[in-house]
Amino acid sequence: MAVPPTAHGSESQHGSMSRRLLPLALIFIAVGIGTSFIGPFLALFLSDGVHAGPLRTTIFLVVAPLSGVLVSSLAGRLSDRRPIRRKLLLSAALAGMAGAVLTAFIRDYWVLLAVTVTLTSLAGALFPQSFAYARQVLQQGDPKRAAMGISTLRMLFSVAWVAGPPLAALLLAARGFAYTYGLVAIMYGLAAVIVYRWLPEIGPPAGHTESVEKHVPEAPRSTIYLLVAGFTVVQTTMVLGVQAMPLFVSVELGGSVSGAGLILGLCAALEIPLLLGFGALGTRLPLRSLILIGVVFGIAYQAVAVTAGSVWVLAGAQILNAAFIAAVGGLSITYMQDLLPGHPGRATTLITNTFPIGQILAAPAFGLAQHFDYRLAYGINLALAVLGLLLILAARRTRRMVPDERPEAVLTGTG
Repeated sequence: MAVPPTAHGSESQHGSMSRRLLPLALIFIAVGIGTSFIGPFLALFLSDGVHAGPLRTTIFLVVAPLSGVLVSSLAGRLSDRRPIRRKLLLSAALAGMAGAVLTAFIRDYWVLLAVTVTLTSLAGALFPQSFAYARQVLQQGDPKRAAMGISTLRMLFSVAWVAGPPLAALLLAARGFAYTYGLVAIMYGLAAVIVYRWLPEIGPPAGHTESVEKHVPEAPRSTIYLLVAGFTVVQTTMVLGVQAMPLFVSVELGGSVSGAGLILGLCAALEIPLLLGFGALGTRLPLRSLILIGVVFGIAYQAVAVTAGSVWVLAGAQILNAAFIAAVGGLSITYMQDLLPGHPGRATTLITNTFPIGQILAAPAFGLAQHFDYRLAYGINLALAVLGLLLILAARRTRRMVPDERPEAVLTGTG
């Protein structure tokens, strides 16, 4: 029986999409392992490996994320204007490899800071640019599956973070920082090989040219600003909750640091199926509604945490925390990409930058908790989660009218 031409086209299209998404999946695993080896132990590296004092360590921990935000934002804007996303991915991977190799051997504080604000900051663009590339691939295939595809890639990154820190701790204890950063360099090198060998360059983002010439609607700036503020506040609660967990469990609840580690691991493990679940729901339900539900889960978790009287109560509440992280972390990228369809690089960067900014904002809140008691950290988180919910609720999207579009077709909300 002859196969209709459309079927041949569909099979070819899906095959092409699979050939691009599989390498991207490997990149997310490699980058997840690399970042999970560095992030949790950066302060320890600065203290024990570089022998930086408290002031220099603080400066480093503030300057590093800020430089990453600036470089990623610039890369995001450039990638939406010209078809250079593959070049940016390759450059970021090679920069990450070079930065890790240098960090493995250099112990001069100022030289390391220079490496961080240049090579390491450029490497940070690999994460959002990979999501932006994935978005364009999914748009060429089945746009309705974008939420599922992005959530699946985000899930792979989370899987890497479940396994990465324990492995890094073992490697640090056995071989030290040089070997640890050497493995990070290998991960970035693997990502560079995958990009060079299996990821072709893609054209301008779908809708980018039309958005200029035909006024394809994108969300107004006020909506974007409110959403970025809301997601930043929500991200701050995630960072502060992790930072405070070991001390809250050991000091306030009478548990142990190892018990806190098990709780954090439990949350990460629960995130994995929930990321897939929310991704599947995102193909059927409005993303905005699912994100708001996720933030409500976050409010419920912070309320339980601030009133928890035992480690077991906190452990049981991790299902709420995992649902919160999975909904916001898994769907916010796709949601912002939907609001800025012609600018996937900028949209993704706006969301991924909320994490380093959240790290900076969480620092003074953690200082307050240290001064008073660690339960206060979750009280602050409760207030921040409510504020985040209000900001996202306030960010109602109003589409600008397209030529020849009927007035009744203008939507408020995500539709």
